[in-house]
Amino acid sequence: MYNLNVNLPDKKYQIVIKKGIMSEIGEKIKEIYKAKKIAVITDTNVNKIYGDKLKDDLEKSGFEVDFVVVEAGEKSKSISVLESVYDKLLSFGMTRGDMIITFGGGVVGDLGGFAASTLLRGIKFIQIPTSLLAQIDSSIGGKVAVNLPKGKNLVGSFYHPEIVFIDPDLLKTLDKRFIADGMAEVIKYGCIRDKKLFDKLLGYSSEEELFENIEEVIYNCCDIKREVVESDEKDLGIRMILNFGHTLGHVIENYFNYEKYTHGEGVAMGMYHITMKSEELGITKKGSAELIKQALLKYKLPYELPKMPSENILETINLDKKSHVDSISLVLLEEIGNCFLKKINRSEIFDYI
Repeated sequence: MYNLNVNLPDKKYQIVIKKGIMSEIGEKIKEIYKAKKIAVITDTNVNKIYGDKLKDDLEKSGFEVDFVVVEAGEKSKSISVLESVYDKLLSFGMTRGDMIITFGGGVVGDLGGFAASTLLRGIKFIQIPTSLLAQIDSSIGGKVAVNLPKGKNLVGSFYHPEIVFIDPDLLKTLDKRFIADGMAEVIKYGCIRDKKLFDKLLGYSSEEELFENIEEVIYNCCDIKREVVESDEKDLGIRMILNFGHTLGHVIENYFNYEKYTHGEGVAMGMYHITMKSEELGITKKGSAELIKQALLKYKLPYELPKMPSENILETINLDKKSHVDSISLVLLEEIGNCFLKKINRSEIFDYI
């Protein structure tokens, strides 16, 4: 079991990482929430496997519970689905004194967290992430958002949960592709801040060995994100390093309409490609891209960019949150374990991507 404390100027909360914590979740929530009403926002896949058990546990702990179930997949992170979530929460009679639980992967966490941040000007919520990507990344740091047709996460806010409960046992029912999806973000953390973690990932002999060490892996990733978020809560500086590989990753996701590639697959290709280009420019230590490629192949992730028209690439990059009037900040590696932000002119973009 691991505990982390996130300490921000206006919010403090805990991240609890423990195998099997779902078996005591009702009592854990009762320790921090004294009112009665809880709305659980989840998706069709998670609800099918865990919904009845969670509902039963919460009701046994004395809570009045209602479930808001959205279709699994990135397309639920939309304004239209958000509106339906608002409607269901209001129909349940939610007030500002009640609690929302987001119980799912990154889509549910982002969508549900944004609903919590905006409905009635803010309802407290708890994150229970069920995917590896959400457990190590999107459930921590307070970024909540929905997508627009023009791009990802273009409508959002910063709104932190009351607590994050991470149960690695939930990963046992996750499709192998989505284990790989999360591993892209684990590899990212190794690339930007933790060479020891990166080396461990290359050294694990099997998926079984990875899962024997999964609590520690999740803790290491969460601790890096905690440290970065505490330094730059509103994503105005150093927090941008968490977007290594994401500039191209979001282009890939958007171009293929969030259907062909997962978020992690897009990030994987983005990390490899931008490092290959920065090596060619003499910025990154030679051999870094090859090490990233080895890690991606080991965890069954793609590394070669698909063909995309340059105008589509530019259109999406121009909407990137790291973009300024005439420049964009890119996350580049010095070597594995060390990264930096480089502001470049828009006219130089294709030298780097």
